[in-house]
Amino acid sequence: MKALRLIGSLAFVLGLFTAVFAGIPWYLSQDPILPLWLKIAVYGIMGGILVILLTVAAERQKGGALGGELPPEEPQPQMLVQNSAEVPGREVTETLGLVRGHTIFAIWLGRDISALMRLVLGGELIEYTQMMGRARKVATDRMITQAEELGADAIINVRFVTTSVVGTAAELLAYGTAVKLSNSAT
Repeated sequence: MKALRLIGSLAFVLGLFTAVFAGIPWYLSQDPILPLWLKIAVYGIMGGILVILLTVAAERQKGGALGGELPPEEPQPQMLVQNSAEVPGREVTETLGLVRGHTIFAIWLGRDISALMRLVLGGELIEYTQMMGRARKVATDRMITQAEELGADAIINVRFVTTSVVGTAAELLAYGTAVKLSNSAT
């Protein structure tokens, strides 16, 4: 299904760009009879939307986009990262300061069209879920790298902030406090 949806989204995007950037200027300066290449571009747009709609509907029928799929488990980072202020069994011996990781992610137009079709039919917008998962991983990795450069043992009070930047682009900021820990509780 994913391959078929990818083909449909490619047909849509290629048809759209051909019609907009070549077809409209040609149509305005030439005879109003549409040439074959412009008709193919328009059929690509319509056919691409149809293929995307059908694959999304088929996935929904099978229940694949309703949240039943579990993502692959991520490997645990070497750095202790948590959202509480205390580490059980350990004591914070030194606060090294604020560390942060930041990224802005977007999905390409073909996936965006697929998500819009899914919006019409209902269900999880997996294209955006995957985008935000990748953004969270990148931001967290950057935050951990910054903490490692400071020589931290852990990052505590970790928080994530997201915001929409432009259309379907999302900004994700991960931040926390880099600390040194004792070997055991005193």
